[in-house]
Amino acid sequence: MGVLRHLWALPYTLVGLVIAALARASGGTVAVTQGGVVEAWGGVLEQLPRIRLAGGIGAITIGHVVLATHARQMDWSRVHERAHVRQYETWGPFFLPAYLVASLAVRLRGGNAYTDNRFERGAREAEARAKARLA
Repeated sequence: MGVLRHLWALPYTLVGLVIAALARASGGTVAVTQGGVVEAWGGVLEQLPRIRLAGGIGAITIGHVVLATHARQMDWSRVHERAHVRQYETWGPFFLPAYLVASLAVRLRGGNAYTDNRFERGAREAEARAKARLA
């Protein structure tokens, strides 16, 4: 079943792998973690905060690839971003369109396209559950 989840998200993962390779080529770090998630940080990814979505991006998930500005950001956002990995595994090639439609629908109702997006709420709920387990 794990292979199917990876194949379902593969179109996005390939894009993420190209960006991870660019990060590595520019002095960043790339690691493959348990579950086959690729994490990359540093190098060209240090420019992520300059992307003005949701006030700047510290980390982003593309398929089974998590990209972060630096190692501390990766550590800080790992649980949140892994929730997005699971969303990619569920939605596969439909994830990005579904995410964008969810953002648009929230915005049309007067909400915040990022913080009120159902996928972001799900990732924050995963963070809250993880913190509660540690407490």
